[in-house]
Parts: sequence; C-alpha cells; structure tokens
Amino acid sequence: MALRVCLPVSTDQHGRELAEHGTALFPAACYHDDLSEMEVSWHWHEELEILVIETGTARVSVNGIDHIVRRGEGFFVNTSALHGVWQEGEELCLLRSIVFHPRLVGGSVDSILWQKYLEPLLADTSRPCVHFAEVQEWEKAAVRAIRAAWQICVSEADGFEFEVREQLSRLIFLLAKNRPAAERKPSEKTLRDGERIKIMLRYIQEHYSERLTLSKIARSADLSETECLRCFRSMIGSTPIQYVRQIRIQKAAELLASTDRKISDIGAECGFQEMSYFAKTFRELKGCTPGEFRQYM
Repeated sequence: MALRVCLPVSTDQHGRELAEHGTALFPAACYHDDLSEMEVSWHWHEELEILVIETGTARVSVNGIDHIVRRGEGFFVNTSALHGVWQEGEELCLLRSIVFHPRLVGGSVDSILWQKYLEPLLADTSRPCVHFAEVQEWEKAAVRAIRAAWQICVSEADGFEFEVREQLSRLIFLLAKNRPAAERKPSEKTLRDGERIKIMLRYIQEHYSERLTLSKIARSADLSETECLRCFRSMIGSTPIQYVRQIRIQKAAELLASTDRKISDIGAECGFQEMSYFAKTFRELKGCTPGEFRQYM
C-alpha cells in the first residue's frame, strides 16, 4: 500500500527530511496523520507537498507565517520551504497528504511541462505555499484534485500511476493559471532570516544531545544573542532553547517508537541527564509519559 502513517519527522543535519517519499520509479507517497497524536515538526524537503484537512483545524506554518486551515480546505507547500503542522484547538484533527517530486509531473528539465509550468512555480520565492480555502472555484477544484490523487494513490489499482499523475498535473496547472498578477517578493531580511534559521537548526540537529546554550546557537550563525532570539521568534515562533527541548523530545519519541532500548538510555542520548526532567518535559510536550507513549505506539 502507498498509505503511510507518519512517525516523528526525522531530519538530517540541515533540517531536511530524511524520509524517502515513494520510490525512484514513482516518487510520491500518501500519508494519513492524526495531529492529536503526533505533530509534523519543522522540516523541509525538495519535494512538493499537498494536504487536505479531513476533520478539525490545523495550523500550518511556512517560513514563519501561520495559516489556519479548516476542515475541507487544502494546502500546498513549495519546494525547500521550512514548514510544520500542528493541531489547532481541542477538536481532533486528521489530515491526508501527498509528498511528491516535481519530476513526476514535469518530467525532465528540458521538457515543455517543466519549463512552462514547474520551473516558474519552483523558482517563485513569493509563493512558498498556497492555502486553498475553497472560496474561489479554482480552489475548490484544487482540493478535489488533491482528494482524488490521494484516493487513487492509496488504492493502487491497475494504472493508478497514470491517474495520480493526471490529478497532480491538474493541480499544478491550477497553480500556474492562478498565479497572482502582482508578485509580493519576500524582503531581503526575510530571505536572510530563512538562511540563518536553517544554519541554526542544522547546528541544533548536530548537537542536540550536548549542553546547548543561547550563546552557542547564536555563534553557529555568527549572530548576537539578541539577533538569534529575534530570528527564532520571527521564523518559527519560539526561542532557541524551547526549540532544543522540542527537538530532543522529537528524537526521543522517534527512538521510543522504533526501538526497544531502555527509556533512561534514550533520555540520556537525547540530552536529558535527569530522568525526572525527561519524563516531565515529555509529558508537557506529548501529554503522556515516555512509557505510555511507547505502549500506545
């Protein structure tokens, strides 16, 4: 089956997601997420991502800007955009998503499909994402295309590859046809902050098991502590140390779900020297103890 239920997002030292979405022959994969159980933490990837909210409400944050996406609405995330998804409110939030490589639709870079439709979209820094709020007819058509592509991909009936590509091509055409007439290019400051935050996220990914301070994180990007704090708050809405706690718990959750190692060993490997603090922090961020999390997973 093409359907996957996501474990915590695993990233490399650059913050880029490590998961392989689909295969080299068919680079697309479907996911079904329950955001009450596992948020989609900060990451980025070269592939395009599309999603539809089935129940509840989600907060999709892209390059530091939050978007509230409600039941029945869709969303598109462009290549290399830093993003994460969280449940908004108390109502159970379920989403369906597809992550796919642009070549599935555009073919090779010398094709008319790539040059006329894909390349302008991928290169458009003013459009890191699109919220399909179903206000306009083309937005409704985009959501229908996402739903159809997801259902067809999961079914894996004979010839499903052709039909999935057809629906994804329809979506890309809708995005190209409805490109805003007046582009709102991000400021130099926003672009600069985006590069800085990726450097600091990379540093945290490489050193999360060590003792990290605001000073160390700031120096990794040649910034002052004040500028480091501003950059984190602007781009991902938290302080550097809050993010360190989140990434440590994310790594711990990944190990709890995928190994049978001792909980105390996992806590120590993820930067928690005291088991009581590890359990307290895990409960604060996940709503349960590490042991309860492992049992549930």
